[in-house]
Amino acid sequence: MIIDDPATKAEIEALFAAYEHALMTNDLDALHNFFWPSAQVLRFGDTGTSFGIDELAAFRRNRKGGSPQRVLQNTRIVTFGPDHAVATTEFVREGEPRLGRQTQIWVRFPDLGWRIASAHVSLVAA
Repeated sequence: MIIDDPATKAEIEALFAAYEHALMTNDLDALHNFFWPSAQVLRFGDTGTSFGIDELAAFRRNRKGGSPQRVLQNTRIVTFGPDHAVATTEFVREGEPRLGRQTQIWVRFPDLGWRIASAHVSLVAA
């Protein structure tokens, strides 16, 4: 298995940046399309858990004003072969003293391309 193949890593870096742009602009269609459209997709969040794509879509629709604006730091992306990657980052939200953390597990599906299969967002206790 090749760890951090440059071409695979570049793909995920570009997708991660596009995801962050969609998150900061509250582009619901783009955000939805980054995730695996499955009942098995999972997002643990700082305000709740979404089990399956339908719950995740409902969470996004019901989030008034979208995600709070934030600045990323210490972003790391590691690829495992040509079809798996983990993206982690810390973030600071405007007006929030606690540090945030985010993890995304990306999988390249033969029929869908790259999608987030699992995500976790949390805030570190002050």
